[in-house]
Amino acid sequence: MRRITFDLDCLRTFSTGMELGSFSKAAVRLGRSTSAVSAQLKKLEQQAVTPIFVKSGRGLALTEAGETMLAYARRLLDLNDEAVTAIQGSELEGWVRLGLQEDFGETVLPKVLGQFARAHPKVRIEARVARNAELIERITAGRLDLALAWSDGSVTTPHHERVMDVPMCWVGPAGEPRAWQATADEPLPLASLEAPCLLRTAATDALDRAHIPWRLSFVSPSLAGLWAATVAGLGVTIRTPIGLPATVQQLVPVVSGLPPLPSLGLVLHRAQAQPDPATARLATIMLQALQDVRPD
Repeated sequence: MRRITFDLDCLRTFSTGMELGSFSKAAVRLGRSTSAVSAQLKKLEQQAVTPIFVKSGRGLALTEAGETMLAYARRLLDLNDEAVTAIQGSELEGWVRLGLQEDFGETVLPKVLGQFARAHPKVRIEARVARNAELIERITAGRLDLALAWSDGSVTTPHHERVMDVPMCWVGPAGEPRAWQATADEPLPLASLEAPCLLRTAATDALDRAHIPWRLSFVSPSLAGLWAATVAGLGVTIRTPIGLPATVQQLVPVVSGLPPLPSLGLVLHRAQAQPDPATARLATIMLQALQDVRPD
């Protein structure tokens, strides 16, 4: 049986196009013409010896083989990029102080730390999980080198990069899409983190605009406490789709009777405009990892 070696450039084009939802956007990001991208996708399908795309309306959808191909493409590209970094930057040394929200503690942090440690074993990382206000205070005071924080645009730092906009969503216990219905006699019970909290403010503003009465039924200093209260049925809460545990679920506004919510900015703050090589490399790995948890 003839061995097949997939072309990594084709895999990168394929992965980028699926990430962006458009191969024309992938062509722009990768600096290629649309015809070159089309040729790469055709080559990839020929190498796979099976269709990886199927017509879906005016666009393309992945076949079952295509879904499998995408999962392996991401793994192969991650390993390739990690190998390049290990070879070219293995002598990086130093200390990087990273801060981020609790939402990313289980979804992004393990992958980032693992990938970085394998490529740069001589660099020590000090990670701190904290609330927005503390992260901004520490990055401003120079006690963190990088900080990943939510943003409504009202607070910025001198050196920040808006990574993406993430939709906020109502959250209730898993399996109960109609867990709460607000009435004039019984205000909506709301579980929240302690103030100040950007998401709490967004929730109460949305409820007020919709003329839905509410009350704070549970206030927690931590995200773990918030999830416990939500699962216990003490109230609905508001977060983003990132990092939701299996014990809770997003509540669809049309079904639950709750008002729609806006998006929230995700920002990467840097203590310095030109960070040292170790900090710059960690920031790159962080941004790559965030693409894997980006909500659809």
